[in-house]
Amino acid sequence: MAWKFELLARYPVRLTEGPVWDGESLYFTHIQAHRIMRYDPKGGAITEWRTGTNFTNGLAFDAQGRLFGCSSGARAIVRFDPDGKMVTIADSVEGKKLNTPNDLAIDRKGRIWFTNPWNDGNVAKDARQELDNRSVLRADPQADGSYTVTRVTFDTTQPNGILVSQDQRTLYVAESGYDPKLARELRAYPINADGSLGEYDVLHTFGGTAAGMHRGIDGMCLDAEGNIVATAGWDRGGPGAMIYVWSPKGRVLETHPVPSNMPTNCAFGGPDMSTLFVTTGEGHFFKAQTDRVGWAIYP
Repeated sequence: MAWKFELLARYPVRLTEGPVWDGESLYFTHIQAHRIMRYDPKGGAITEWRTGTNFTNGLAFDAQGRLFGCSSGARAIVRFDPDGKMVTIADSVEGKKLNTPNDLAIDRKGRIWFTNPWNDGNVAKDARQELDNRSVLRADPQADGSYTVTRVTFDTTQPNGILVSQDQRTLYVAESGYDPKLARELRAYPINADGSLGEYDVLHTFGGTAAGMHRGIDGMCLDAEGNIVATAGWDRGGPGAMIYVWSPKGRVLETHPVPSNMPTNCAFGGPDMSTLFVTTGEGHFFKAQTDRVGWAIYP
C-alpha cells in the first residue's frame, strides 16, 4: 500500500517535531515558535495548546498519561501538567548542565530515556556545552517525586531519536550526527536488569562518506508488530526524504517518500491507530492513512 501524505499545516517559522497521540488528539511541537500545537481529527482544527515552551522538541506520555518533553532551550526534561505549569524534571547530570535534550522514551517503570546531543539552533546563542559528551541518559523516578539522572551510553556522538521496545528489553537509538567520517546508524542496545545497556547491534547504517552524504534517522515510533517506523533522508544524498519501516532485526520492510525535504518525526494516531502523523524541518504537519497499526505505551 502506497501511503499518501495529506498536508494539514505549513508554518513560516520552521521546525515541527515531537508528535504524540493521547487517544483523542495529536500534539506536536513547533520548536522555533516555542509552542505545542493540538490537532483534533474530528473537526480538523489545529490550535495552540501551550506557549513559552523554550525550544521543546520531543514529547512522550508515560503510562499514567502525563506528558513529558525535551526543552532544549531550558536544557531540561520537563513535564506539562494539566494546570498549565511546565515543571522541570531533570536539568543536570554529574553536576553539570544537560546539553540540549532532543528526544525521549518512557518505559513501564516510569524511567525516562533521553538523548542529549548539542543542537546550536535550539538553545540561546550564548549557551555553552558543559559536558564533554553527547550521550543517552536515563532519569529514574524516586519516591519523593524527584529524578536521578545517569549516563547510559559511552559510544554516541550525536544521539537523536529513541525508543523502548514493547517487551522493555531493547533501547533503539538513532546515531545521527553530520560528521562525514562517522556513519549514521540505527542501533539496538539490550537493556540490562539494572538499567545499564549492553553492547549495541547496528540494525542499519547510512554510511559516512562526505560525497552524497545520507541524512540518518531523526525521529521514530513503533507499530503493533514491534517494527520501527522512522523519518530519515533529504535531497543532498541517498534516496531522498523517506519514512522507513524496519523489523526489530533491522530488515527494511518498506519505504515511503515524504513530500518534504527533511521529515523530523512521526507518530501513529487516529481512532484505530493506523494514521501516521509526520512533522518536518520545514514546518509541515502531514498525515497519511497506512496499512499498519501503531503502538505506544499510552493510551
